[in-house]
Amino acid sequence: MAIGVLALQGSFNEHIAALRRVGVKGLEIRKPEQLQTVDGLIIPGGESTTMAKLAEYHNLFPALREFVKMGKPVWGTCAGLIFLADRVIVWQKTGGQELAGGLNCLVHRNFFGSQLQSFEAEISVPEIAATEGGPPNFRGVFIRAPGILEVGQEVEVLAKVSVPPGKITSSKPAYGNENAESDNKVIVAVKQGNLLATAFHPELTADARWHSYFLKMVKERGKNESAGNSLQSEEELSLVPPAKFDLPIFQH
Repeated sequence: MAIGVLALQGSFNEHIAALRRVGVKGLEIRKPEQLQTVDGLIIPGGESTTMAKLAEYHNLFPALREFVKMGKPVWGTCAGLIFLADRVIVWQKTGGQELAGGLNCLVHRNFFGSQLQSFEAEISVPEIAATEGGPPNFRGVFIRAPGILEVGQEVEVLAKVSVPPGKITSSKPAYGNENAESDNKVIVAVKQGNLLATAFHPELTADARWHSYFLKMVKERGKNESAGNSLQSEEELSLVPPAKFDLPIFQH
C-alpha cells in the first residue's frame, strides 16, 4: 500500500512522519505522473493560495480531479479541505483559486479568522473512537482554519466544534441536506465515500487515529477493487466457449 502526500507546500513532512508512526511510508507527490503510483493521497494544510498556484504551475489539477473521479481515497486537512470542496466562499483575492473538487460541501475559507485566531480545542469524534479506539475526544489544532457551512445528503459529518456567539455558521439558501449550524457549532470533519476532510491538523498531534482511519479507507477500497477484478475475471471466463476435442477414430 502506497500513500502519497502532496508536497508542494505546508505540513507534508508532518503527515509523512505520522504515517511512519502507523507503519506506512509516505511518498512525496509533486508531479502528475506520480499519482499513478499511489493508492491514496493526503493533501496537507498550508497556504491554500500558494499551494493552488504551485499545483497549477505543475499541471496537477487535471490529475488530481481524475484521481478523485477514479474513487481513490483522498484526505484533505485544512487547506486540503479547501482543495476538495466543490464550493468555497470568502476569497481574499479576486478570482479565487482553482479547486480539485469532488466533496459536496460549501467551505468558508479562514472561517476562524487570521493566524492570530488559531487555537486548539477538544472535539467529539465518535466515529473515530468507535473505529480506532481511544478516547471519545480529539485535540484539534486549528490554524487559520476553514469551516464547513453546508454539506450534501451523501456527506457524513464526523466532527463539529463550538464557535463564538454571533459567528455566522451557515449560508442561505441551504446548499444541501444538512445545515452546519447546530447549537452554535460548525462542521470541521466530513467523509463522503472515499473522500475525507478535516479543518484541523491531526498531523500536528501525537494522536495518529485519523491517519489509521484513512489507511483503513485505502485498504477497504483496495479490497473492493480486488473483489471487483476477480468477479470480472470470472465473468470473462464464463463467456469463453468450451474447448472442442476431436476424438480419434479407430478402424478394425
